[in-house]
Amino acid sequence: MPFVIVAVFVIIVISTIYGVIQSRKRQEGLFELAQRMGLDFGAAEDREIADRYGFLKQLAEGENRYACNVLSGTFQRNQVLAFDYHYETYTEGKGGRQTHHHWFSFFILSLPAIFPDLTIRRENLITKVVEVFGYQDIKFESAEFSKAFCVRSPDKKFAYDVCNAQMMEYLLANRDLSVEIEFQALALAFNTRLSVEQIEANLQRLVEIRSRLPEYLFTQTA
Repeated sequence: MPFVIVAVFVIIVISTIYGVIQSRKRQEGLFELAQRMGLDFGAAEDREIADRYGFLKQLAEGENRYACNVLSGTFQRNQVLAFDYHYETYTEGKGGRQTHHHWFSFFILSLPAIFPDLTIRRENLITKVVEVFGYQDIKFESAEFSKAFCVRSPDKKFAYDVCNAQMMEYLLANRDLSVEIEFQALALAFNTRLSVEQIEANLQRLVEIRSRLPEYLFTQTA
């Protein structure tokens, strides 16, 4: 028994050290990326971002919410944020309350006008089950797009304007994307933390989505 306890302790220590090393390596990589792209970088926990953008659905889940490893500034004439995001959920079991830590990457581009809520997410079993219970998604002339993505918004016209032919074509070529627009934010969410090498590419995809929003939307709501 003492040997087992020592072995478990050693494993915990090694895992902790490995986690610290990986965290520092990620921060260094992101700092170098930020310098190369002309962006600011902050490694510390940032709860203000969670509060400021709490209206976005992906940032409103769980407890103990905060961003870290934040890249911010101007990218291709757009104000952007890219960061790691953390929140916690809890379950009760025989061993007591268990804490589950969730991490994913998130990207935000600031828009020069205020818009209603719109989400574009990949169609999956959960979205189909929710639809059965009355939460209908918006259908489009493109059967392929309607089958691939679940689009929801209280403003159907806005959804149709956003999901124009160019936007649908781009999203069908990038089916891993989950898009949310609300107030002055255009956001991309992922279900895991992306590698440093993927951050710049997804900032570019965020700008590509912005470029496909019709300019008349901004003059109508100005």
